[in-house]
Amino acid sequence: MPLLEIRNLRKIYRTPEGETLTVLDVPEFTLEENHQLALRGTSGTGKTTLLNCIAGILSPDSGRITLGGHDMGALNESHRDRLRADNIGYIFQTFNLLQGYTCMENVLLGMNFGRGADSAAAMKLLQRVDLGDRLHHRPGQLSVGQQQRVAVARALANRPKLVLADEPTGNLDSKNAREALKLIREVCEENGASLLIVSHDQMVLDQFENSRDLAEINRAMQEVIT
Repeated sequence: MPLLEIRNLRKIYRTPEGETLTVLDVPEFTLEENHQLALRGTSGTGKTTLLNCIAGILSPDSGRITLGGHDMGALNESHRDRLRADNIGYIFQTFNLLQGYTCMENVLLGMNFGRGADSAAAMKLLQRVDLGDRLHHRPGQLSVGQQQRVAVARALANRPKLVLADEPTGNLDSKNAREALKLIREVCEENGASLLIVSHDQMVLDQFENSRDLAEINRAMQEVIT
């Protein structure tokens, strides 16, 4: 059984003019355990919407998303939140760090949504991403690259089975982007987590043996393209 399985997923938005806009129309998509895959997509092609539906942040209008054998649509909100906290790590393009909290506190807060705070594990993760000397720094005291590494540590804090990464190198220069991507892939592999990354950056996509175009799985994009 695949770790992630999507069947007949559709997400529709209404425009201010009252028209309907189909953003996602995914007949079938699977991701195996311990697998890393990059999806190519430009801005406005539903990349973030897809990840948010997988994470349970957004509810699809129809279709099924199964994670580790659990049908997310069949769960109530509290059980869906628990499934997400225990099984999914999310690396956002804008990092979404809490500015008033230190690196250590940001990771510990992420743990509180899952299996509970573990200071030793949080410190080990931050040391792994080369922030052992920045444990008590706040995001505003860090470089952009260092903030990205905090986001990576937080995403892995609950030892998820799946890590979602939305344009994770979008705010980094080319050197830091390569280093960040290498780190994300290594840490996911070390923790036994599958990785699904969406990006428009060809440099990112070239690092994966099996990258795919979002248009291959999303029929809504084909309508836009044609």
